[in-house]
Amino acid sequence: MTTLPTPHFCVHPSPLGDILIVTAGGGIVLLHPVDDVDAALDNAALMLRALPVLDTTDAAINEAARQLDEYFSGGRRAFELPLDWGLISGFTLEALKAVCDIPYGETAGYGEVAITAGSPGAARAVGTACARTPFSIVVPVHRVVRADGSLGEYGGRPEMKKYLIDLEQNEVEQDEREAAGV
Repeated sequence: MTTLPTPHFCVHPSPLGDILIVTAGGGIVLLHPVDDVDAALDNAALMLRALPVLDTTDAAINEAARQLDEYFSGGRRAFELPLDWGLISGFTLEALKAVCDIPYGETAGYGEVAITAGSPGAARAVGTACARTPFSIVVPVHRVVRADGSLGEYGGRPEMKKYLIDLEQNEVEQDEREAAGV
């Protein structure tokens, strides 16, 4: 019988509210904004089949918290975290990896992501993959928009998606102004 590593968690504050970070075996298995920490921990326990342990000394948790803070302050454009993709498979995995290729401050349509993921007709499946990602923000599913350019949902919180897109686009515009000497 295989023993699963003990999962550890931390709830990290952000401009979007609390972000639950869960690690197991040194890799991040969940990083997601939450409204109800207790319910999110219950879901994490079901997903991992073990109750997570509060641990604010876990190296991966601390690194994720640091990088999130840098992102929200405008100092980070890409995340370099040990994500554990082991609970994701099939097209969902391909779609989420394709989402990682969308540049900071830009957006792509669900259909475009489906093409990049190797399944041109799977735009709806990309939407499902984005909705089910365990790695919000660090896997930038907020950058995936509808074909008409409208934002669409973000776990039932479109205002969060708008905040993240605006944050990134404002940083890119600031860089362009600075480069132009404005």
